[in-house]
Amino acid sequence: MNRLYEKGHAKSKKNRVKALLTLFLLAIVTVAMASDQTITQSDRDKGIAELQGSRQAFLDATKGLTPAQWNFKAAPDRWSIAECAEHIALSEDFIFGVVSNQVMKTPTTPEKRDAVKGKDDLILKMMQDRSHKATAPEPIDPAKRPMPAEASVKQFLASRAHTIEYLKTTQDDLRDHFFDHPVPVIGTLDGYQWIMLISGHSRRHTLQILEVKADPNFPKS
Repeated sequence: MNRLYEKGHAKSKKNRVKALLTLFLLAIVTVAMASDQTITQSDRDKGIAELQGSRQAFLDATKGLTPAQWNFKAAPDRWSIAECAEHIALSEDFIFGVVSNQVMKTPTTPEKRDAVKGKDDLILKMMQDRSHKATAPEPIDPAKRPMPAEASVKQFLASRAHTIEYLKTTQDDLRDHFFDHPVPVIGTLDGYQWIMLISGHSRRHTLQILEVKADPNFPKS
């Protein structure tokens, strides 16, 4: 009887050790998974919603336009809606290329996080401030290589779908890579904020499209 008790007790102790070891290993895996979380799920959800929202704003602003409306210019030196749409389409891949080829190639410097706090929303607000004008670089200047309006919309939608998918799935450490925007007032942004800049940029030029549509000489059809 004693031998059976001792055998059972030893087996029970062994099972407890196994259970504790399993819990310990699970804890290690959980910590490792948390450390691999490069951006929070909240950041992902917020960023995806913003990218989807600015995409819809563009589609709403350009829906049902006639050729005359697409190509109307309020003045010779102003962009038409077609040119605004082309600029938006070209800029999506251009800015995403900055993220991939420049921002994410910088060394990780988490000590810079404090310097960019609060810029997630600020960058969207700044990009939509139409009181400050800028000159488009040659690769994204619609005057350099005119594109049919339908092609601009198609390219934008494909590029935006890629940007959204990237934010949904990336394991890139977007919060610990930093790169300076060429406009000093914008300054340093982290990788996530550069993605938000893409959305803010399309919102900026969607507002420009609405300005064209509000012109008193804008064609009725």
